[in-house]
Amino acid sequence: MKQVVQNYKTGKLTVDDVPVPICRSGGVLVRSAYSLVSAGTERMKVTQAKMSMLQMAKARPDKVKQVMQSVKQVGLTETINKVTERLDTLTPLGYSLAGYVEEVGGGLDEFAIGDAVACAGEGIACHAEYVFVPRNLCAPIPDGVDLKDAAFTTVGAIAMNGVRQAGVTVGDSVLVIGLGLVGLLAVQILKAAGCTVIGVDVDASKLAMATTCGADVAIARGDAGLEDIIAQVTSGFGPDVAYVAASTKSSDPMELSGKVLRDRGKVVVVGMVPVEADWQTYYHKELQVVMSRSYGPGRYDRQYELRGIDYPVGYVRWTERRNMESFLQLIKSGSVKPSVMAPELFKVDDAPTAYEQLRESPGRHATGILFEYDAPAVSRRVSVTSGANGSVAGKTGSVGVAMIGAGNFATGTLIPALKACEGVRLQAICSAGGLSARSAARRHGFAYCASDMGEVLSDDSVDAVVIATRHDTHSKFAADALRAGKHVFVEKPLALTVEQLDEVIAAKGASSCVAMPGYNRRFSPLSVAVRDFFASRSSPIEIVCRVNAGEIKADSWYQDAEEGGWRIVSEGCHWVDLIQFICGCPPVAVFANMVGGSVSGRQNDNCIVNLKMADGSVASLAYLANGDPFFDKERIEVFGQHKTGVIENWRYALLSAGGKTQKVKPGNSGKGHKHEMAEFVRAIREGREPSLTFDQATACTRATFAIATSMVSNQMERCDVMNQSVET
Repeated sequence: MKQVVQNYKTGKLTVDDVPVPICRSGGVLVRSAYSLVSAGTERMKVTQAKMSMLQMAKARPDKVKQVMQSVKQVGLTETINKVTERLDTLTPLGYSLAGYVEEVGGGLDEFAIGDAVACAGEGIACHAEYVFVPRNLCAPIPDGVDLKDAAFTTVGAIAMNGVRQAGVTVGDSVLVIGLGLVGLLAVQILKAAGCTVIGVDVDASKLAMATTCGADVAIARGDAGLEDIIAQVTSGFGPDVAYVAASTKSSDPMELSGKVLRDRGKVVVVGMVPVEADWQTYYHKELQVVMSRSYGPGRYDRQYELRGIDYPVGYVRWTERRNMESFLQLIKSGSVKPSVMAPELFKVDDAPTAYEQLRESPGRHATGILFEYDAPAVSRRVSVTSGANGSVAGKTGSVGVAMIGAGNFATGTLIPALKACEGVRLQAICSAGGLSARSAARRHGFAYCASDMGEVLSDDSVDAVVIATRHDTHSKFAADALRAGKHVFVEKPLALTVEQLDEVIAAKGASSCVAMPGYNRRFSPLSVAVRDFFASRSSPIEIVCRVNAGEIKADSWYQDAEEGGWRIVSEGCHWVDLIQFICGCPPVAVFANMVGGSVSGRQNDNCIVNLKMADGSVASLAYLANGDPFFDKERIEVFGQHKTGVIENWRYALLSAGGKTQKVKPGNSGKGHKHEMAEFVRAIREGREPSLTFDQATACTRATFAIATSMVSNQMERCDVMNQSVET
């Protein structure tokens, strides 16, 4: 399918051939008819993509801070590679469209194939011939509504939410500052609500359109009589509300609002403006300042937007989806007419021309641009014919590898490690949305990209799959691949529950293929050096692992109990496996304490774990997220038989005995990802089990389940009898 994408490294905008997304549970696959280009928002993105690195840094100081933190923790070279990889990714554009339901995912009964729908969401309702949309970002289009008008629904919901934040009633007077797309739609909505509307903009060319949209008065900001006209229209009182829809670095919209509003009036900030004003003015008038966040309640809430969990109407009357539906009803009644703004229509193939016009002459398309789409056949596999870099397709005896998942870790760490392996053929890369797979295939040289894993598993040229998707899919995808006769490398965790683990064990039991999880730290030359340093021991050892894991925001998918799992299960497994690697035996019992107890019934990411190993060795794992994020992340200490081994944040190891200390430096091999992937490929080519055996992998996974259970039970838990699901 065709999709409009931009490369942030080069700034180039193209219409690319991308696999059609798969239709998943909880949403619908939509065939686009029209999508809207919002002049303000999308022009800003296109402009940012053409900035130099220095300009980008000045525009996003928050990102600079993240880069500096990464340099401190993982080093300059790895950080540069990460940043370069992310910038060289194809990025979708667009967030508002109208089209027809092509497929309906499981769990939905309010949509049917062929329904006309309006769709919202950045990175979801993008400029593409097909999009997958979760239920709460999709609204039915009433009969009689032109799909060109319905394509404005997302922006209309933004304008609608601002009107609701204003709390206007019939007869109120509203000053709309900024007559771009949102401002003009707000004018129409406010008139439908029975308000007197005064439009103001610095661009005098927009005034006529504001009048066409229903404004009672439209005034240029530079007009000397502006304040007098506003006073006259409002019978000398001043407007009840100032609706700020401008986008500017100037504080003028807030200053103007303060000057002209009536006593105890309200300012609603919808646009991107500095919220700065004269204190005396706002204090003496006792003005309210209210922010309006995007489409309405539900925005930025993963449970609402992605999982389809609605807010009860008795508690939240107007959610973002209900705002979308309300806007569509206003179009149906004729109260709002987006068509009067006469947006220019382009075929999606001409998107680069449209964006160039938008960048060079923004005033020309202030009321938006519409892209029009044809109805192509659904295709979930796309051959890569250009941009190949690193593929060795057709090499005799090579292992054909498919990557399942194309996120930052897959593209920035696992794929480079794969490409460094001898005898690897990069055959396919698959992602549910399609675009990230297309982007990675272009950069790294896969033969084709796809969105349907089933197509990849049925491909006889694929010998092995590398699974790097979100945690809740690991066990199912690994089991499916094993049943399809493919060798499997699955990034940690292997499973989130006992039931999931049992499914993988059953699939592995019926297969002769390699199955190996991504416990990379045991493969680091530093880990090997420490293990070998204690190899001749005749008594137990003690191991202390301190992990300064860093805080992950509560709304991250990583913190979602179903999708990400507990961090001690999904990430702590690294150090549990490292401990069993150094000891040479599995844990048999664990005792864990959650620091400070649970937060809202879930793990708080700070815990201390004691592990008893099968040979009598003991270990302590301090997994902490509340430390200084700029401090070194990991330190491992091993003691026994008058020896000490230390790994310092994977930069070097110290081996001490008899008063002498040897320093071991691994070069660029660090945490062992390249060695790990090389071992996986060698095991396949040599027809043997990898050094990280499947039994070791399952033992480690069961130990993490026991740790999670111990954090709740406050008791020691045995690892070998862990037979219940982890409570989350």
